[in-house]
Amino acid sequence: MSKINVLLLGSGGRECALAWKMNQSELLDNLYIAPGNAGTAALGTNLPQLSPMDFEAVGKAAVELGIDLLVVGNEDPLVAGITDYVKGNEALKHIKVVGPSQAGAQLEGSKDFAKEFMNRHGIPTAQHISVTASNIEEGYAFLDKQQAPYVLKADGLAAGKGVLIIDDLDEAKAELKAMLDGMFGASSATVVIEQFLSGIECSVFVLTDDRGSYALLPVAKDYKRVGEGDTGPNTGGMGSISPVSFADAVFMDKVRQRIIEPTINGLKQDGISYCGFVFFGLINVGGEPYVIEYNVRMGDPETQSVMARVDQDLIALMLQATGEQGFGESFTVKADERTAATVIMTSGGYPGKYEKGKEITGLDAVEGSVVFHAGTSLNVDGQLVTSGGRVLAVTSLACDKDAALALSYGNVARIAFDGSYCRRDIGFDL
Repeated sequence: MSKINVLLLGSGGRECALAWKMNQSELLDNLYIAPGNAGTAALGTNLPQLSPMDFEAVGKAAVELGIDLLVVGNEDPLVAGITDYVKGNEALKHIKVVGPSQAGAQLEGSKDFAKEFMNRHGIPTAQHISVTASNIEEGYAFLDKQQAPYVLKADGLAAGKGVLIIDDLDEAKAELKAMLDGMFGASSATVVIEQFLSGIECSVFVLTDDRGSYALLPVAKDYKRVGEGDTGPNTGGMGSISPVSFADAVFMDKVRQRIIEPTINGLKQDGISYCGFVFFGLINVGGEPYVIEYNVRMGDPETQSVMARVDQDLIALMLQATGEQGFGESFTVKADERTAATVIMTSGGYPGKYEKGKEITGLDAVEGSVVFHAGTSLNVDGQLVTSGGRVLAVTSLACDKDAALALSYGNVARIAFDGSYCRRDIGFDL
């Protein structure tokens, strides 16, 4: 097979991990990352001026660079329809795209759409109601019937911040009104209120070929809250572990039969084109899996742990998924049997206000871990500095969870930047 040129869209830790894995492929000629970060610059060629949301500019760059495969890292361009743009453009339609159509991206772009899809295809999820300003009284009545805590979700994309979990009924009603009044802008013009499910969460990922078959990737668990013991506000994710001890063969059989296959078949039945990653945010309630949410791309920081364990050529998998034959039949991707543990280092103050431009030192002292960059850049003096809330992801492989975490935390201690913070209890509940 001839070598190919790949364009990866995105700039976070997920994209750094995907770039790291694709960079190992014998099928890769050139890897471009738009806009990329300081870490991806060492794995391919960054295109820092290229915005993933500027489809015309992406298309122009793809032609000029002879791109064969476009991998869309984050959700915004997918929800905005980049796959349809490429497929519908005469100069671009030869390019293979890993990422669903705009219709498929609604699984993440609209919580209401996702809930209706699950209802239609009999996929287990929490009881729920969709509320707008016009039926707010129905929303209040639904809250009255629920037990605390109360779950409110902005219908649209809110950068992982649009979910409120509230213990007090009156406060939940007040927050519902505030969301509908524009707390999250247009994203919360519709709010999905959900029954609270009590259990332990995990993240399941598949790469689907748009022909009814899929490749199942390693399962991971992430830690969203900023504080230890899962306290404090939600973040984009503070760390991850793979594999997940409770996601055993019995549990995963239920996941396949009740959730993955009805989702893939449902997309086909509904005439929705979907070649790309599906992220199933699941909760294990007494051994029974329920869907909390869909995402239409890989998760962050789960990707860092998952890619560390994937033991196959990622580009070969992507080319098979996007090829004319697809996978032919569903299968499980080969995985390293060791445990991967990822610890996120954040800027002080995150997920609230934080300062950027803090010099990062100590990366050259790291041993036995991979450091994926997220919010990093090079300043005018060429120094590596912080440029985001989640700055670095330190990922390690070892014989078990405790050994992998010890390695990651040992290397976190070697890295320094002003105000750096990490959770010390990743994996505490496994």
